[in-house]
Amino acid sequence: MRQRPVYDVAIIGSGAGGGMAAYVLTKAGARVVMLEAGPRWFASKDSKMLVPNYATPHRGASIHGRPFGEFDACDGGWEIDGEPYTKAPGTQFSWWRARMLGGRTNHWGRISLRFGPDDFRRKSLDGLGDDWPISYDDVKPYYDNVDQFIGLYGTNEGLRNAPDGIFMPPPKPRCHELLVKKASDKLNVTCIPARLSIITKPLNGRMACHYCGQCNRGCQVKANFSSGDVLIAPALETGKLTLITNAMAREVTVGADGLANGVSYIDKNTNTDEHVNAKVVVLAASAMETARLLLNSKSSQHPNGLANSSGVVGKYLTDTTGAGVSGHIPALEDHIPHNHDGVGGMHVYMPWWLDNSKLDFPRGYHIEVYGGAGQPGAGSGAGIQRLNGGGYGKQLKADYRKYYGASIGFDGRGEMIPNENSYCELDPTMVDRFGIPVLRFHWKFTDYEINQAKHMQETFRALIVAMGGTPSSPMPSRERNYGLADGGTIIHELGGARMGADPATSVVNANCQAHDVKNLFVADGAPFVSQADKNPTWTILALSWRTSEYIAQQRAAGAI
Repeated sequence: MRQRPVYDVAIIGSGAGGGMAAYVLTKAGARVVMLEAGPRWFASKDSKMLVPNYATPHRGASIHGRPFGEFDACDGGWEIDGEPYTKAPGTQFSWWRARMLGGRTNHWGRISLRFGPDDFRRKSLDGLGDDWPISYDDVKPYYDNVDQFIGLYGTNEGLRNAPDGIFMPPPKPRCHELLVKKASDKLNVTCIPARLSIITKPLNGRMACHYCGQCNRGCQVKANFSSGDVLIAPALETGKLTLITNAMAREVTVGADGLANGVSYIDKNTNTDEHVNAKVVVLAASAMETARLLLNSKSSQHPNGLANSSGVVGKYLTDTTGAGVSGHIPALEDHIPHNHDGVGGMHVYMPWWLDNSKLDFPRGYHIEVYGGAGQPGAGSGAGIQRLNGGGYGKQLKADYRKYYGASIGFDGRGEMIPNENSYCELDPTMVDRFGIPVLRFHWKFTDYEINQAKHMQETFRALIVAMGGTPSSPMPSRERNYGLADGGTIIHELGGARMGADPATSVVNANCQAHDVKNLFVADGAPFVSQADKNPTWTILALSWRTSEYIAQQRAAGAI
């Protein structure tokens, strides 16, 4: 009988955290096996980057399995056939999952922000939540590594809690963004060049962005960051990475000593149960999938789930808060036709600019900007009757030309405070199509988040008015939480296996190593202690690099 290999490291998940772990560990000489629940996919080979919207019957509209458009790079969504989840009564929460190589890095805006020094010690500053067991200075060298290896554009501004980085030159603001900048200056809202992981100069064999603006479809020239092309491909080139796709992880297995010894999974091609042996296991399946795996990995040594002696697995979940407003700007009507080239995202943004001690909510948000006249697709121009009163024929066509590109929108992305009412657990009865118990979610926002959403609404409406425009919708009421997006819909879920110095109140230590199982590590968003008002991907990448270096050091020392 053929002996099954014993890998040095098994990684579950191929997104930002898993891809970075594979890259760093294979470069360090480890033999790594990676399990991915979806198929193999590389944007450089499989993207529909240059297919025009008019070329299909859907005109680029969303389809089953691709809620952000048929050409969106990411297979997945809030609902996946055969993979349900449940919600406690009264809970408004939706769980996004990606099912393909590269995971969520195939679906994101490439907004790449470092957490600031304050973000690691918020409890010390305002008494809410908990401090991280590490500081900004502990993570800064790894942010620098990520900046230099993956690349991003931006500018150094000297803002204390929005740290500078090692940036490539940013693209110039487009016409609508110049108006946003002018209005922001008028209202004393800090507005600076955006920070996106889209390279504007060649880097490590990747071409600079050519401004086709289709970043959400995946980049065939690798100018924007996705885990598959930028991390996993070079890891495969080492010859030390074994990639197993369509592999749905069931649980982390343990030996008689209670240590992890591999991962059991379902081969989705054959519907058979399989197992890989490994000396070290790294969970990078996304924050809540990682919590699910830990809770499902029960054994006589770990009856409440793996690494869960504290009972903290699945607790302290957060998502980025979100609220948005768009408006019609007459100054942009009948514009002179000109080139709107740029990246597939914003060229300017607003980091948090106020002092929370003078406000009725404790944490901040940043502002994302959208607008301009990109490639029209299904739904473009909908609602024009609000501007021209309706019509048809030649005049309607002329009106579409007049109003197209005359809208600007703002989205707030802010910090949610962890609370004891937002968590996940195993549903007591429901299983998915593989027979694996599913998650049940509990979710509750507090007045902190609701008051923050009110501030977002007021700010965005003031910016639109300052541009001479009119908001496209009335101010949402308190009963509608001022338009605060439901939990999970911003797709920045964090927590569920938080880090800490005390094993009684945390799951992993400062190196993202499980307190209970020394050869088990977490390299996605699950260890996050707090959310911050920044998108989390850059911090997931930096922490995964840091954890992977620690694993390599521990292996070299014979400690794991």
